[in-house]
Amino acid sequence: MERGKMLDTLAQHKAPVDFLVIGGGATGASVALDAAARGFSVVLLERFDFGKGTSSRSTKLVHGGVRYLAQGNLSLVRDALRERKLLREHAPHIVHELSFVLPCQNLLQQIWYSLGFRLYDFLAGRSTFHPSRWLSQRECLARVPTLLPSRARGGILYSDGQFDDCRLLISLLQTAVTKGAIVINYATVTELMHDGQGNVSGAMFSDNLSGNSSTVRARCVINATGPFCDAVRALDVPAPAHPLVAASQGVHIVLKREFFPSDSAMIIPKTSDGRVLFMIPWHGHVVVGTTDTPVPQPSLEPKAQDEEIQFLLHSASEYLVKAPSRGDILSLFTGIRPLVARQTGGRATSRLSRDHMIEVSPSGLMTITGGKWTTARKMGEDCITQAILLGRLHDSPCATLDLVLHGAGNNAGDAITSGDSAVASLYGTDCSKVDSLTVDQPELAIPLVEGYPLRGADVVWFVRNEMAMTVEDVLARRSRLLFLNVNAAEQAAPRVAELMARELGQEPSWISSQLQDFSRTAAFFRC
Repeated sequence: MERGKMLDTLAQHKAPVDFLVIGGGATGASVALDAAARGFSVVLLERFDFGKGTSSRSTKLVHGGVRYLAQGNLSLVRDALRERKLLREHAPHIVHELSFVLPCQNLLQQIWYSLGFRLYDFLAGRSTFHPSRWLSQRECLARVPTLLPSRARGGILYSDGQFDDCRLLISLLQTAVTKGAIVINYATVTELMHDGQGNVSGAMFSDNLSGNSSTVRARCVINATGPFCDAVRALDVPAPAHPLVAASQGVHIVLKREFFPSDSAMIIPKTSDGRVLFMIPWHGHVVVGTTDTPVPQPSLEPKAQDEEIQFLLHSASEYLVKAPSRGDILSLFTGIRPLVARQTGGRATSRLSRDHMIEVSPSGLMTITGGKWTTARKMGEDCITQAILLGRLHDSPCATLDLVLHGAGNNAGDAITSGDSAVASLYGTDCSKVDSLTVDQPELAIPLVEGYPLRGADVVWFVRNEMAMTVEDVLARRSRLLFLNVNAAEQAAPRVAELMARELGQEPSWISSQLQDFSRTAAFFRC
């Protein structure tokens, strides 16, 4: 993944490509991978960085959705559990099993939730994830030492998947590139092109870094821009009859591990607003989330509301021995959900469908929205299959059902049989290649911030092989330091900028500009 080579390859491609995918998040990457794996030619354009929006801000779970089970959406849960199994098989270096404790305050609750999780296990079918079982109070407290005893007369233990969303996204894109896809970040689609019959036939885009404009001609154009899909639809039809998405934002706070020193996660089954709440160990910290707050318009850097922060702190304090305060928050992140808006009937966003939908406009523009990270592979399959059924391209079967992703190696154990498992979750089988950068430059092996694993070698690798173009790309998405500890990220930023400037051939003024930009972004991650 080298941006300059991607642009050069695209410039040399004179014939129309089979697919132009707009959007470089989970959905766009999955659509591009499905198409490329079937043998189609693919170009993917992302106006900012890959995963800049919703796809980097998930709860970090690969799961069927316990709450959707309670809502009676069994088909969504079944499909998601099937995809959970596939993701673990396709990306074992990134996706792993995580046990969850659900505390119950009385026997009736324990029986009720036990029945629900038996259905959950049944819908999962034959799975390598452990089935649910009862826990005594002693077992609950052994797994979560900081849990208030009064909150757990007993409990349920069940399993789901956990992952690093941005690392999975990069792995998807890397795999698509090995199949021939061209993927370009910082490329803003400014205009959709139409042929003489009014059919969409490609797009004009602007390179945000150089200012140059280019065009891509395509047989099929797919709008996979998540919460921003209605803005792309407006490029096709200036005034779409109805919006496809209802935006809702979810906030997560990140605390020190001491508040939740457990290798298991915990689920609070019902908060005051009717949602479930998770406390999840992640990269040596604990993530608490999430909220569900309707917002009138999606924004690229959504801001957490004070009420949302207080809600998370209050909910956590009701279950933990030591109540966290605002001063304990190391970082917070906010994401926008692209919930399907049709026929909402005024329902709260927490009850809107997480399932996906595909719309085909009169011009042939395909828009796919909704869904969630766990089902992104299925979304890609459905979208490309739909394009084939419309008669735009030759029939070709889906090839992602058994496609192992980049970094996983030739079998499920290759990526994690040696070395630090935390590093393996970043790179998988590329670990040795990253480490080799320190042979001639030992200083690249030194961590940039005490207590965190980010090294100079990682920064160099991100620039050379993962299309990191800004300091934010490195600290927010290639590594996750900004999501874990905003102060640590700002401490690392000057050294990251220096290393990137050397790799990219930039002047000192670029360093100063990057640090200013990063400081503005970091403000959204502060409490």
